[in-house]
Amino acid sequence: MGNILEKMNICSMPQFFRFVQDSSVSKENLGVFVKDMHFGTIPVRLFHPKAPSSEPRRGIIFLHGGGAVIGSLDCYHNVSSAKWAGKMGQYRKLPYYHHPSLYYDCLNASIHFLKSSKAYGVDPSRVVICGDSIGGAAAVVVTQTLLGRTDIPKIRAQVLIYPILQAFYFQSPSHLTNTNVPLLTKDFLITCVCKCLAIDCSWKDAILSGASISPSDWKKYEKWLSPDNIPKRFRTEYQPPKSPVSFNEAAYLETKHTMNINISPLLADDKIIAQLPEAFIVSLQWDIIRDDVLLYKKRLEDQRVPVIWHHVEDGFHGCILFFDNKFFSFPCSLNILNAVVSYIKDL
Repeated sequence: MGNILEKMNICSMPQFFRFVQDSSVSKENLGVFVKDMHFGTIPVRLFHPKAPSSEPRRGIIFLHGGGAVIGSLDCYHNVSSAKWAGKMGQYRKLPYYHHPSLYYDCLNASIHFLKSSKAYGVDPSRVVICGDSIGGAAAVVVTQTLLGRTDIPKIRAQVLIYPILQAFYFQSPSHLTNTNVPLLTKDFLITCVCKCLAIDCSWKDAILSGASISPSDWKKYEKWLSPDNIPKRFRTEYQPPKSPVSFNEAAYLETKHTMNINISPLLADDKIIAQLPEAFIVSLQWDIIRDDVLLYKKRLEDQRVPVIWHHVEDGFHGCILFFDNKFFSFPCSLNILNAVVSYIKDL
């Protein structure tokens, strides 16, 4: 329906999808004060516990998912209010804004909160950054970017809920076997990648087949991206390509920016990875980007960054949004939120 309305020039597909999504949410404020505000020009929603505290609290920066297409403060309201208190930011999205708008909004909102955390009753040494899907990617990029900053408090931990960590290699086992699993199918994923990164959709096939990756780049990144780095139990149905595709230089020139680390933070140098704070990482069995999460987990562990891994066997991408849906709920949704809350409470 969104695509039809877009072709009729009534409204864009992302706008229609967000309208339907937000209209279906019945917001609840369970034991928290909620305030909409702005950090500069960036809209944020602050969740603060009603119960008094004798000492500064831990703080959570939550960056929501949605592939820069869907997702909003309203859509994720109950995720934030029901299980924890913190600050949730809303970044600029399609169709009017492309990368790096999302990244800069998340970065600037995070810096603002870290600098002013005491004003919200938060202990600046106990701030956790958290996100799901593309919000998880933003959490990784923000954490990596702020490593060298000495003028703001350090992020205590990163909580990454099925984060999207790279946007150029789509030949891993999960990319080839979970192609049609909702809510993130192969077609929707590559559409989001192209639209968000301003890549013409005519390059979809070249990107998906790997033809847009130069031999020199693959030689550089193979040590991190090779399916051999993925545990064997996740490769049981994997059939590697019989022969490599021919390199398409035109596709490479159009898409090479996907290898920038503020788009694909999985490719950050070891010296950056080694400085990152401890992480809690959620992966999902039926998720097309599952293997990227597993590869990032390995990269952190190889650099001796403490990692707690929570794998959900019945999970699918985007399931966290259904945790409070009375008529269409999934056990995996509550499973993830309970695990995340338990981890944060122990920090």
